Amino acid sequence: MTKMWRHKTKMVVIVLAWLIAMTPLLAACQGGAQNIGKQVTATPSPGSGEEFTVKTVSDNDGLGFVGVGGAIDGVRNPTLSAAEGTTVKVNLIDGDGSQHTISFPDFHATSQEVTKKDDQVSVTFTASKSGAFQYFCTLTGHKQAGMLGQLNVGTGTSQGATAEDVAHLPGDLPAPIGDREPQNIRVEMNIVEKEGQLDDGTTYTYWTFDGTVPGPFVRIREGDTVEVHLTNPPDATMTHSIDLHAVNGPGGGATVMQVAPGETKQFTFKALNPGLYVYHCATPSVAHHIAQGMYGMILVEPAGGLPPVDHEYYVMQGDVYTSQSFGTKGHLDFNAAGMMAEQPTYVVFNGEVGSLTTKHPLTAKVGETVRIYFGDGGPNLTSSFHVIGEIFDKVYPEGSLTSAPLTNVQTTTVAPGGATIVEFTVQVPGRYLLVDHALSRIEEGALGYLVVDGAANPDVFSAPEASATPAE
Repeated sequence: MTKMWRHKTKMVVIVLAWLIAMTPLLAACQGGAQNIGKQVTATPSPGSGEEFTVKTVSDNDGLGFVGVGGAIDGVRNPTLSAAEGTTVKVNLIDGDGSQHTISFPDFHATSQEVTKKDDQVSVTFTASKSGAFQYFCTLTGHKQAGMLGQLNVGTGTSQGATAEDVAHLPGDLPAPIGDREPQNIRVEMNIVEKEGQLDDGTTYTYWTFDGTVPGPFVRIREGDTVEVHLTNPPDATMTHSIDLHAVNGPGGGATVMQVAPGETKQFTFKALNPGLYVYHCATPSVAHHIAQGMYGMILVEPAGGLPPVDHEYYVMQGDVYTSQSFGTKGHLDFNAAGMMAEQPTYVVFNGEVGSLTTKHPLTAKVGETVRIYFGDGGPNLTSSFHVIGEIFDKVYPEGSLTSAPLTNVQTTTVAPGGATIVEFTVQVPGRYLLVDHALSRIEEGALGYLVVDGAANPDVFSAPEASATPAE
């Protein structure tokens, strides 16, 4: 027992001696660590945290996010900015009493839902990569209704693939012919195979007439003699052709207009029948060529011309088939199986998502008349064309200009390869939505805007500022 006690006492003495000897060094190390910690605290990394607050809104401009506080206060769908590596916190306030979320899908961050007015949720994530990224509400249709903004990280360079805008401008069409005698007309078109912008960050290989979807709007008069020239450049990958539904003759001209790369061909026809007609490529597989963007319209005006209107617009719907799912970034491939199953990935106006919304909306002023030449390129889907908030004063079904127009029409059916003409007067300011009333197609891209400016018209439409009564 005595030996054991002596051994323990010796060990305690040794440990105490070691601690006494090491005290200056330990103190120096501790002091160094404290100094380093104070240095980090005193000079934090720039951009180590960003916090934003947005509130949901539902008004005449649709749905949206509105900034709350700071530089984004009152800004609709504000652009948010953060340094790469920053921790970003976004607060979402329910300002309209409906269900909403806010999502930053590129960072795998989506908030919980707000479900009633003044509810608030937050989402936090690390801005781990540089670029320009979308944020939006994930509830069906809310993104398309306006709940869409941008987050710039670092330099804010856009992510995904970029290419040229292929959308034909809706207001780019020849002036009315009016009252003139028949003439000899020459129409020249060029085949352009090109990579174009299908959606934000998404590209697709288009085959086009003159580089746009749809191709040029051809405008002639009943009785004109028309000489059509079609050129296919030497670097084209395919033979292409043209079939004009306004032609009386085999294949609408396509039988003599199969144009190989490096060739130009021509034919002549007499315009016998007034109306609005589709044209398209008719080279097998015909549906494939159309799905790549090869369609447009030709208007044969009747003798004496059409009644004048304030605005004329050219809009065509088409279905696009890709191997990748809707919203995939990068370059997308054509999906032949999807086309044969008639299951498009995208349904678009004028060739691409956003062509008639963020890029080239239609415009008018209160009291003005609007005429829309609307066609369905297909190749497969029938369209139920509708302008939300408007009633068509006149509809020329099937594009017929020799039959009496229908009046006071809500929605008109347009078959693939078919066309219609609608006319209406805008009486109330606001943003009107052009849709295919098979409304799930909005989720696939089929959406356009008609933006109407002017004074309010309370005799036609009015709403109190606070018309909603909160539920008890």
